[in-house]
Amino acid sequence: MAAAAGPARPAYRRIVLKLSGEALAGALGYGIDPDVLVRIAEEIRGVADLHVQTAVVIGGGNIFRGIAASAGGMDRATADYMGMLATVINALALQDALEKAGLQTRVLSAIEMRAVAEPYIRRRAIRHLEKGRVVIFAAGTGNPFFTTDTAGALRAVEIGADVIMKATKVDGIYSADPKKHAAAERLAKVSYGEVLNRGLQVMDTTAISLCMENQLPIVVFDLTVIGNIRRIVLGEPVGSLVSAEVGSRG
Repeated sequence: MAAAAGPARPAYRRIVLKLSGEALAGALGYGIDPDVLVRIAEEIRGVADLHVQTAVVIGGGNIFRGIAASAGGMDRATADYMGMLATVINALALQDALEKAGLQTRVLSAIEMRAVAEPYIRRRAIRHLEKGRVVIFAAGTGNPFFTTDTAGALRAVEIGADVIMKATKVDGIYSADPKKHAAAERLAKVSYGEVLNRGLQVMDTTAISLCMENQLPIVVFDLTVIGNIRRIVLGEPVGSLVSAEVGSRG
């Protein structure tokens, strides 16, 4: 009987899921793949069914990358604002998929555009979560020169999330790029300090520092494996954990 009751008890009360824009492109490589949207929506519904308060921060790299445009000669601030607008497009697409999956949602944008999204207000976001709505944070932080990783960490800290879950295409953090280095080791647990000192490609340094200062755990996992989000929420050892504890290799 005890074993049967275990899975119904989530390890987290409130989570922030950080999705890259590229994740929505799927095999297309660019734009939005409707099949990927449906799958991600079903994954999030599986978490919402556990009565876990769920927020999503989404990138825009599948449509426009500010850093790449800046490298090509465009003004960096202008390029970053364009990237923020791309995240709003992704947020609206995800909202549509989530609502088709039967979830109530709200898009909160850091750049005011009342015709399509609510303005980001911290207390309003928390209230939506408390009412069981999935909240999608769009337009990053609303400021140029900050990534959506930093936006994810900032929003997670602001709303008092228990964890930030960073979705990737690999099954955790490695000592080097596993696609380029066959000897790369998977790190099951690693400290914030190790991530910064070893230059591990988890999130940018501003995001890591923000998580470290506020003791916010980061779970890096493979989004392409169906059910991973739910497994993490139920406390299963999926992906890699970044926390204040000294890292161990797995």
